Amino acid sequence: MSISIIRLGIDFGLVVLIWMIQLIVYPSFLHYTTTNLAGWHRKYTPLIGYIVGPLMLGQLGIAIYQVSTDFTFYHSLSILIIAAIWIITFLQFVPIHNNISKGRVSESMLMSLVRKNWSRTILWTLIFLSSAVQFF
Repeated sequence: MSISIIRLGIDFGLVVLIWMIQLIVYPSFLHYTTTNLAGWHRKYTPLIGYIVGPLMLGQLGIAIYQVSTDFTFYHSLSILIIAAIWIITFLQFVPIHNNISKGRVSESMLMSLVRKNWSRTILWTLIFLSSAVQFF
């Protein structure tokens, strides 16, 4: 199996996951009480991490490999977008999720979470589409 097919599978997994989070998971946070959300969130974050962590690491690892062995515009742009997603995740989303787990929640913060997540949703969608185009 080629590295490009594995990459396409990982990119597909991440795009499906981010759209589910964007359209279902994050908006559902608005329907919890603060206490219930904090309790659920402390369970949710490690569980979702078991799914998203390996996918993100796999995507990054393959992108680094691809850019180092076949330096193309696609691979260069891909690694830049992936880096942007990692930066956005750790600078914006990790602090928000930490606050939610500690029970420091407001409706405006949860709405901000949904709004800000569009950046990652769009970027992961672009990565998947550009990976898919490589096969046509």
